[in-house]
Amino acid sequence: MKIIVEQNIPFFDGLFTQYATVERLPSDAIDRAAVADADALVVRTRTRCDRSLLQGSAVRFIGTATIGTDHIDADYCRYAGITVVNAPGCNAPAVAQWVMASVGGWLRYRGLPARGRGLAMGIVGVGHVGSIVERWARQLGFNVLVSDPPKGIHTPLSQLARECDIITFHTPLTRDGLYPTFHMCDNEIVSLLNGNGGAGKLIMNAARGGVTDTRALLGFNGDLAIDCWEGEPDLNRDLLARAFVATPHIAGYSLEGKRRASAMIATELARYFGVSETVEMPLASITGAEHVTFEKIMSSYDPATDTLNLKNHPEKFEFLRNHYSHRAEVR
Repeated sequence: MKIIVEQNIPFFDGLFTQYATVERLPSDAIDRAAVADADALVVRTRTRCDRSLLQGSAVRFIGTATIGTDHIDADYCRYAGITVVNAPGCNAPAVAQWVMASVGGWLRYRGLPARGRGLAMGIVGVGHVGSIVERWARQLGFNVLVSDPPKGIHTPLSQLARECDIITFHTPLTRDGLYPTFHMCDNEIVSLLNGNGGAGKLIMNAARGGVTDTRALLGFNGDLAIDCWEGEPDLNRDLLARAFVATPHIAGYSLEGKRRASAMIATELARYFGVSETVEMPLASITGAEHVTFEKIMSSYDPATDTLNLKNHPEKFEFLRNHYSHRAEVR
């Protein structure tokens, strides 16, 4: 048996070596020739798993050590009989930490007290990440509005644009179906925000780059906190310059989150092939800290350094992402 593991996935060294040949490769080396005789792939979002990569290969199992799966052609994998698993919720507390630390920094930048009282936060998508953001935002005193039609919460995005000071996106990237999310934050939403005191508002994207329309964001009068970018690693430099917080897709990069992801994928891989192998889960809860304060959040993480690094070296987006020093989650 042969397993290919993307080299930047931590906590996988030494696993499955008693059962298989395990090859660690950089994402750009995981190509059709490399996977031809592989039985399993363990990847991240940079590896596009579709017909062009997989056709004619021996691959029967793909594990992505991420929440998102939009880099995997699910239809083709079903057709080819390839089992696909992801790591839902693995880094949700870390993304929520990024969101609230960015909000705290924004309040300080705007000369406002570090509390939510008197401010409204709109949360688009209340899955693993959004539900933690919602809970913490309510604890911190924000008036919270939620929109998540797939979960039956049909608050219009236009209402959030009219009533909220902050809008943060936590959805997958989908282009079809009943509730597509591609460019859901578009010119219409930005115009509504601009018409309702846009200069004092904040848009946040720690979901997927395509959820927000870059051209629309360039017309926004307020502030931006962006971790996920359209076209990354090639960033729109005007948008980068405009963003108050600008990080290289590392919102979910916590030690605990990375260990959870590896543990979840290793467990499913072992189950699929009928072998015994596990990665110990972290003690920190996948649902995040039960109670938080802005002081605890902001002392656990400050996105200013990551922002400065990316703004100074946008050409090093992948390097900054792949060599990130994983932080601890807020406790």
